[in-house]
Amino acid sequence: MLKNKFVNYLTSEKRFSEHTVISYSTDLTQFLNFINKEFEISTQASEISFQIVRSWIASLLEKGVSPRSVNRKISTLKTYFKFLIRENAITESPMLKVVAPKSKKRLPVFIEEHQIENLLNQIKFNDGFVGERDKLIIELFYVTGIRLSELVNIKISDVDFNNNLIKVLGKRNKERLIPLSISIVNELEFFIKKYDLNQYLFTNLGGTKVYNKLVYRVVKKYISKISSVSKKSPHILRHTFATHMLNNGADINAIKELLGHANLSATQVYTHNTIGKLKSIYKQAHPRA
Repeated sequence: MLKNKFVNYLTSEKRFSEHTVISYSTDLTQFLNFINKEFEISTQASEISFQIVRSWIASLLEKGVSPRSVNRKISTLKTYFKFLIRENAITESPMLKVVAPKSKKRLPVFIEEHQIENLLNQIKFNDGFVGERDKLIIELFYVTGIRLSELVNIKISDVDFNNNLIKVLGKRNKERLIPLSISIVNELEFFIKKYDLNQYLFTNLGGTKVYNKLVYRVVKKYISKISSVSKKSPHILRHTFATHMLNNGADINAIKELLGHANLSATQVYTHNTIGKLKSIYKQAHPRA
């Protein structure tokens, strides 16, 4: 049912990230396997009705798949059937009558400001290249809010040392510029010169760029030293960046641009944490609170 062509479309035309393409491909494979097994549909997309899609959704929920994950799979099918219409394989999408299950919005987990200060100023990192690299990785996550996929691909040429900016390549190959503090620009410049780096900003001892799992382990290792948050991933530092910016008066539209969000709604989730802090301050400070 044009699966391979659909995957190529996601990569070349939609320009989705490799991670997103893999997720969409996996979702679609699960769906096609389901309709082949349960309804013996393997070639004709026109035979797929909204009732069939609903039965797949029901089976996922019965297996304990979270509404959040189910909604992502629904998004995959919406994109897939729009693609099939474009290819004249079907005339109408069965997704028009499919209602997504409601899911609770999870508030972003973040690290307190004093804990971050403790991590960057008090915790001892390993000596030499690895320790200095690991500290800079964590600091860059915190001062920019960039994603893991963005950090591992930063090249030295992406850092504008004269104007204190860093260029990152975000989702759908969208570039954005993020300001840097003078202090971290100086640290990066010193680090690059000290270890004679010439291409990627963060590498392993062999000189090749760091990979996702390595960075994940680094972040988990050091966050574990200062916080008991359940998830200790690079994305927690992204949440922390956004929350601290809001708590200290930054405009939400500016944070949206810094994070590289396509829609403001994705950024507004951080206001819940900010409002919680404001309520706490109000109760402490107002005479009649």
